[in-house]
Amino acid sequence: MEIVKIRDEYIKLGQALKLAGLSESGVDAKYAIQDGLVKVNGQTEYQRGRKLHHGDQVEYDGQTIRIEA
Repeated sequence: MEIVKIRDEYIKLGQALKLAGLSESGVDAKYAIQDGLVKVNGQTEYQRGRKLHHGDQVEYDGQTIRIEA
């Protein structure tokens, strides 16, 4: 599991995927999310603007990242 540290109150899902290196670009993140390939806290997420907060977990392409403040 990879840890993604955030400075603000939240980070958007598409940004988190890019920051963690799971997506090369915002466009790649957008399509992965729209195709239902990304889970947030165990549930499939379709909105790339979903706000992630401290403690949230994201699963994509067999990898998991955790958001920490």
